[in-house]
Amino acid sequence: MKLHIITIGQPKLDYAKLGFAEYLQRLQHYHQVRVTHIADKHNDADHILAAAGSSYKIGLVIEGKQHTSQELAKFLEFKAQSGQELSFIIGGPDGLPPEVVTAADYSWSFSQLTLPHDLAMVVLAEALYRASTINAGQPYHR
Repeated sequence: MKLHIITIGQPKLDYAKLGFAEYLQRLQHYHQVRVTHIADKHNDADHILAAAGSSYKIGLVIEGKQHTSQELAKFLEFKAQSGQELSFIIGGPDGLPPEVVTAADYSWSFSQLTLPHDLAMVVLAEALYRASTINAGQPYHR
């Protein structure tokens, strides 16, 4: 499956750089993954939607659907059948522009908590990796 992680900016804090890189490397054992870090100055709908192109757009928003790890695994397995690339979009400090939320095919929420941008990137990569191990029948998720 092709996964595309789109973020505004790159991880800045050391823990986030290390965590994001670690889980991204692990995730690449299961999927074709690409990452687009959009510069902070281009935190607008036009740049974000251009980066996502015609992929299936998943906006990360507090108001989105929450999933258990097993539910996320089932969602990824179901979406893999379409053969369409999935783009996971993390907004900047103010979240996603309303136009991006409207254009998203799906809205996903990690939690009702507001997460720092750097931490959201690590959580996304880890959650995708965990779901991938579940789908592969591997023990990581325990």
